[in-house]
Amino acid sequence: MTTSRHLDERQGLPPEWLYLLKDHPRDGWPAHGNLGPLTQFWLERHNGFRQLGRALDDLLADFREDRVRAERFGGLFAPRLQQFLSELHHHHMIEDEHYFPVFMAVEKRLVAGFELLEGDHDLIHHRIETVIGSANTFLGRLRQGGRDGLRRAADDYAAVSDTLLSGLMRHLDDEEDLIVPLILDRGEHDLGLS
Repeated sequence: MTTSRHLDERQGLPPEWLYLLKDHPRDGWPAHGNLGPLTQFWLERHNGFRQLGRALDDLLADFREDRVRAERFGGLFAPRLQQFLSELHHHHMIEDEHYFPVFMAVEKRLVAGFELLEGDHDLIHHRIETVIGSANTFLGRLRQGGRDGLRRAADDYAAVSDTLLSGLMRHLDDEEDLIVPLILDRGEHDLGLS
């Protein structure tokens, strides 16, 4: 049986890449002696993306259900979305340029996994661009006032945002399942990360 590796279709990483996760399951991460400050910070960043993504989704739902007025929505939504997208893009650049090469050099059996994660980053970046375009249309309609075209722009934005967020949540989990066990197994210092 073949498991899809496409971000939108997979339910996790292939078992052959998760041999370190078997030795270092998630429930043991917080108490592990090799969970250093860099890894803790990185996990906090991931949780921050999850939280901000949910907050944006909730705010959009509130607007679409008329629980937040249009005048208030734009001022709440636009800066949060800009922060979310720019920090996510920067985070992925750092991983691709600095951390993934280190991990691939020390654990050759996981190179294909890191290449998959880099491919996710490319796809997510494309989706960020799509979200930006849709958000600009949506916020432009919002600034124009009235309801003409606003509902459709909100619905269009919601669709592309959902695609970005659902893929991102899958990606964050998979990235953690590959990276954290490797760090716990080798240690931040021995990997040259601290």
